[in-house]
Amino acid sequence: MFWNVPNSLTILRILLIPVFVVIFYLPPQTMAPHWANLTATLVFALAAITDWLYGYLARALDQTSAFGAFLDPVADKLMVAAALIVLVEFERVGAFIALIIIGREIAISALREWMAGIGERSSVAVAFLGKVKTASQMAAILFLLYYDPIGSINIKFIGQVLIHIAAFLTLLSMAYYLRAAWPRLQMR
Repeated sequence: MFWNVPNSLTILRILLIPVFVVIFYLPPQTMAPHWANLTATLVFALAAITDWLYGYLARALDQTSAFGAFLDPVADKLMVAAALIVLVEFERVGAFIALIIIGREIAISALREWMAGIGERSSVAVAFLGKVKTASQMAAILFLLYYDPIGSINIKFIGQVLIHIAAFLTLLSMAYYLRAAWPRLQMR
């Protein structure tokens, strides 16, 4: 089933990507930097919520599909990559951190695709560590998109700490998936 509620949410998530990116490039006279940060953060948060809703509704409504299984992770990676590229350009994230996170996403996606091709996709199915990595990554991106202090709370600092934790978990989860796939990789 191509057009169902979960897949529509995934398409909405993809459509929200240019929205939160463009917000950062609006002239300051159109939207003050603080409001641009807040608006982009809210749009990204909405996109992240649609990611969670996709999984919940696909299972609850029994509307899983091959198309959704393909498109949902693509939408996630596009969303994270777009946010990281914007954050690098605005000097809120170092390029090395963004490279680690984006590089891992590409490498593990390729590994999963290859493992699926040999009938071993379940060997590299999403693990709890991957879910923790994603949660820390999303939280870090939200803090870094917002960036402005809230009272005495240094949002920038919290975001930078979280993105470094996310980068560490990114490497750790990549090692986990590579280790899980290693016996199959050696046989090929």
